[in-house]
Amino acid sequence: MRTQIALETEQHALVKRKAADLGISMAEYIRRLVERDLQQAGTSTDISAIFGIGDSGGSDIAVDRKVATAEAIAARAAPR
Repeated sequence: MRTQIALETEQHALVKRKAADLGISMAEYIRRLVERDLQQAGTSTDISAIFGIGDSGGSDIAVDRKVATAEAIAARAAPR
């Protein structure tokens, strides 16, 4: 399918130069950019998925840091 787009003069020059550096046409360069963008869009992850990483369901180290530090020191000092 044929599509027309309008680029700013500077954009056109940069796209033309980048395509030439890659040894491809401007059209192919733009097709690759579109394909890459569409692939990335399909693999996006909900940002909420990273919240709670490492959450063991235990205490909040940010809140209970003094207790957790004391426990770690005591455990390390305990005879084995």
